[in-house]
Amino acid sequence: FSPAGFMDVVQIEKTKENFRLLYDTKARFALHKISKEESTYKLCRVRKVFRGLRGTPYCTTHDGRTLRYPDPEVRAYDTVRVEIPSGKMLDHVKFEAGNTAMIRGGNNMGRVGLIMHRERHPGSFEIVHLK
Repeated sequence: FSPAGFMDVVQIEKTKENFRLLYDTKARFALHKISKEESTYKLCRVRKVFRGLRGTPYCTTHDGRTLRYPDPEVRAYDTVRVEIPSGKMLDHVKFEAGNTAMIRGGNNMGRVGLIMHRERHPGSFEIVHLK
């Protein structure tokens, strides 16, 4: 077994319940009950998109997965929906203004809001404003 992390699915066999691991507003893991259909996929944040050997496109995710041949529109910081049994990418959501986001680190960890705008600072940190 491997340790469970953010957005992982936990199944309890005896009670036939499915849960997703999310953060609460006090930066602790919280179990969120989900349906059987929702337990077949996981949301992963794309860290890097690059080309490998012989120009094969790859993308790496926050949980260490490497996806070959992602959608050409997928960029870093986007979210992809990955099917758990096969590891294939189903679809993606762009990291842009108007979408919902959950803060994954820092003092505001676990807060959810709409992305208002993104301040880009090349060579330093980027600041994303949520509402």
